[in-house]
Amino acid sequence: MINNFWVNSTGEGLGCYKLMSVENEYGTLVNFVVAPTTYFVDHVMVTPGDMVTGFYDTNAPVPLIFPPQFRAIVMARDTKYQNVKVDYFNNELVSSDNTLRLNIAPCTQIVLENGQAFSNNPANRNLIVIYGSTTKSIPAQTTPYKIIVMC
Repeated sequence: MINNFWVNSTGEGLGCYKLMSVENEYGTLVNFVVAPTTYFVDHVMVTPGDMVTGFYDTNAPVPLIFPPQFRAIVMARDTKYQNVKVDYFNNELVSSDNTLRLNIAPCTQIVLENGQAFSNNPANRNLIVIYGSTTKSIPAQTTPYKIIVMC
Protein backbone atom coordinates (compact mmCIF):
# COMPACT_ATOMS: atom_id res chain seq x y z
CA MET A 1 0.00 0.00 0.00
CA ILE A 2 1.01 3.59 -0.55
CA ASN A 3 -0.79 6.23 1.52
CA ASN A 4 -0.33 9.85 2.51
CA PHE A 5 1.57 10.31 5.76
CA TRP A 6 1.13 13.17 8.21
CA VAL A 7 4.35 14.35 9.83
CA ASN A 8 2.48 16.19 12.61
CA SER A 9 -1.05 16.88 13.86
CA THR A 10 -1.42 20.06 11.75
CA GLY A 11 -1.21 18.09 8.51
CA GLU A 12 2.14 19.62 7.58
CA GLY A 13 3.60 17.97 4.51
CA LEU A 14 0.31 16.37 3.50
CA GLY A 15 0.88 14.81 0.10
CA CYS A 16 4.66 15.28 0.34
CA TYR A 17 5.25 12.30 2.61
CA LYS A 18 4.08 8.77 1.87
CA LEU A 19 3.83 5.62 3.94
CA MET A 20 4.78 2.56 1.91
CA SER A 21 3.70 -0.75 3.41
CA VAL A 22 5.92 -3.55 2.13
CA GLU A 23 5.26 -7.25 2.65
CA ASN A 24 7.93 -9.87 2.06
CA GLU A 25 7.44 -13.41 0.75
CA TYR A 26 6.82 -14.65 4.32
CA GLY A 27 4.03 -12.16 4.96
CA THR A 28 6.10 -9.93 7.27
CA LEU A 29 5.04 -6.28 7.01
CA VAL A 30 7.35 -3.24 7.22
CA ASN A 31 6.41 0.41 6.74
CA PHE A 32 8.72 2.93 5.07
CA VAL A 33 8.19 6.65 5.51
CA VAL A 34 9.06 8.16 2.14
CA ALA A 35 10.04 11.84 2.30
CA PRO A 36 10.58 14.29 -0.55
CA THR A 37 14.32 13.69 -0.06
CA THR A 38 14.08 9.89 -0.46
CA TYR A 39 16.11 8.89 -3.51
CA PHE A 40 14.38 6.53 -5.95
CA VAL A 41 16.84 4.54 -8.07
CA ASP A 42 16.38 5.46 -11.74
CA HIS A 43 13.71 7.97 -10.57
CA VAL A 44 11.04 5.32 -11.13
CA MET A 45 7.39 5.73 -10.17
CA VAL A 46 6.53 3.01 -7.66
CA THR A 47 2.98 1.66 -7.55
CA PRO A 48 1.23 -0.86 -5.29
CA GLY A 49 2.20 -4.39 -6.26
CA ASP A 50 5.76 -3.50 -7.31
CA MET A 51 8.60 -5.51 -5.79
CA VAL A 52 10.78 -2.96 -3.99
CA THR A 53 13.72 -2.75 -1.63
CA GLY A 54 13.94 0.01 0.97
CA PHE A 55 17.21 1.19 2.46
CA TYR A 56 17.32 3.00 5.80
CA ASP A 57 19.80 4.16 8.43
CA THR A 58 20.19 1.32 10.92
CA ASN A 59 21.52 3.80 13.50
CA ALA A 60 18.52 6.13 13.30
CA PRO A 61 15.92 6.01 16.07
CA VAL A 62 12.63 4.30 15.21
CA PRO A 63 9.29 4.22 17.00
CA LEU A 64 8.57 1.02 18.94
CA ILE A 65 5.46 0.03 17.00
CA PHE A 66 4.30 -2.89 14.95
CA PRO A 67 4.74 -3.19 12.06
CA PRO A 68 8.18 -1.56 12.25
CA GLN A 69 8.46 1.84 10.59
CA PHE A 70 11.67 3.14 9.06
CA ARG A 71 12.52 6.39 7.29
CA ALA A 72 13.55 5.41 3.76
CA ILE A 73 16.76 6.94 2.48
CA VAL A 74 16.72 5.06 -0.83
CA MET A 75 14.00 3.01 -2.53
CA ALA A 76 14.64 0.70 -5.47
CA ARG A 77 12.13 -1.13 -7.62
CA ASP A 78 13.48 -4.65 -8.09
CA THR A 79 14.64 -5.21 -11.65
CA LYS A 80 15.84 -8.43 -13.25
CA TYR A 81 19.61 -8.51 -13.83
CA GLN A 82 20.14 -5.37 -11.72
CA ASN A 83 21.32 -5.30 -8.12
CA VAL A 84 21.41 -2.27 -5.84
CA LYS A 85 23.59 -1.75 -2.78
CA VAL A 86 23.52 1.32 -0.55
CA ASP A 87 26.47 1.48 1.82
CA TYR A 88 29.63 3.26 2.87
CA PHE A 89 32.58 2.24 0.68
CA ASN A 90 36.10 2.68 2.08
CA ASN A 91 39.30 3.84 0.37
CA GLU A 92 39.58 0.45 -1.38
CA LEU A 93 35.91 0.68 -2.50
CA VAL A 94 34.87 -2.18 -0.22
CA SER A 95 31.47 -1.93 1.45
CA SER A 96 31.28 -1.54 5.24
CA ASP A 97 29.91 -5.09 5.62
CA ASN A 98 32.82 -6.43 3.50
CA THR A 99 30.50 -8.12 1.01
CA LEU A 100 31.16 -6.07 -2.14
CA ARG A 101 34.24 -4.56 -3.79
CA LEU A 102 33.86 -2.15 -6.70
CA ASN A 103 36.07 -2.23 -9.78
CA ILE A 104 35.42 1.01 -11.60
CA ALA A 105 35.70 0.87 -15.39
CA PRO A 106 35.80 3.76 -17.86
CA CYS A 107 32.18 2.95 -18.73
CA THR A 108 31.01 3.19 -15.08
CA GLN A 109 28.79 6.23 -14.76
CA ILE A 110 29.50 8.19 -11.54
CA VAL A 111 26.95 10.87 -10.72
CA LEU A 112 25.47 12.89 -7.88
CA GLU A 113 21.90 12.34 -6.68
CA ASN A 114 20.77 15.19 -8.94
CA GLY A 115 22.19 13.42 -12.02
CA GLN A 116 25.20 15.68 -12.48
CA ALA A 117 28.63 14.17 -13.10
CA PHE A 118 30.83 13.48 -10.07
CA SER A 119 34.47 14.09 -10.96
CA ASN A 120 36.25 13.10 -7.73
CA ASN A 121 37.13 9.69 -6.31
CA PRO A 122 34.00 8.00 -4.91
CA ALA A 123 36.01 6.24 -2.18
CA ASN A 124 35.27 6.92 1.51
CA ARG A 125 31.66 7.90 0.80
CA ASN A 126 28.11 6.64 1.04
CA LEU A 127 27.20 5.28 -2.39
CA ILE A 128 24.23 3.85 -4.23
CA VAL A 129 25.71 1.18 -6.48
CA ILE A 130 23.83 -0.36 -9.40
CA TYR A 131 25.47 -3.49 -10.74
CA GLY A 132 24.91 -6.84 -12.41
CA SER A 133 26.94 -9.98 -11.89
CA THR A 134 29.63 -10.47 -9.24
CA THR A 135 32.49 -12.84 -8.62
CA LYS A 136 32.12 -15.59 -6.02
CA SER A 137 35.06 -14.26 -4.01
CA ILE A 138 34.90 -12.72 -0.54
CA PRO A 139 34.22 -9.90 -0.87
CA ALA A 140 32.37 -10.33 -4.14
CA GLN A 141 33.70 -8.04 -6.88
CA THR A 142 31.75 -6.23 -9.53
CA THR A 143 32.12 -3.56 -12.16
CA PRO A 144 29.11 -1.34 -11.50
CA TYR A 145 26.93 0.11 -14.24
CA LYS A 146 26.34 3.25 -12.20
CA ILE A 147 27.41 4.81 -8.91
CA ILE A 148 25.37 7.55 -7.29
CA VAL A 149 27.38 9.52 -4.73
CA MET A 150 25.36 10.55 -1.68
CA CYS A 151 26.83 13.85 -0.50
